[in-house]
Amino acid sequence: MKPTKTIPTFEDENEERIFWQTHDVTEYIDMTQAKRVRFPNLKKTTKSISIRLPLDMIDALKVKANSMDVPYQSLIKMILSEGLKA
Repeated sequence: MKPTKTIPTFEDENEERIFWQTHDVTEYIDMTQAKRVRFPNLKKTTKSISIRLPLDMIDALKVKANSMDVPYQSLIKMILSEGLKA
């Protein structure tokens, strides 16, 4: 299907986001010409969580992180990532 409509000009990203949430992209873009792309350098979206850990575990994490010259929260993420891969 060939696109039949012209994409409007948007004031900001929020306006564009709302537009695309309520309109069919195939009416504006020829999807038969689309190509798959990757964006490997984009930062992943993160979300803060609360987790209760024993104080001695936090202290041990901080000591280990300090010896590796990384923030202890980064060390926790590294450990979790490795555990998920296993």
